[in-house]
Amino acid sequence: MPKIMENLIPLTSLKPNTERTVIEIRGGYGIRKKLADLGLVPGTKVRVVNKNILGPIILAIRNYRLAIGRGMANKIMVN
Repeated sequence: MPKIMENLIPLTSLKPNTERTVIEIRGGYGIRKKLADLGLVPGTKVRVVNKNILGPIILAIRNYRLAIGRGMANKIMVN
């Protein structure tokens, strides 16, 4: 297994102000398409802006901010 695949962690594990690169999205066609429509595809740099105990996770992607639920964020694998 390539080393890059061994170090994958879900987006929900990141602390605020941490920037990582999306490596893969685990899920079916529907969730992959929805995230692609939002600009979250493998190779995209994302930064966690805010992550409260309750509520969505706020991400900074390119020049905009995006709020996604924890279930969806848990399927986004970064390194």
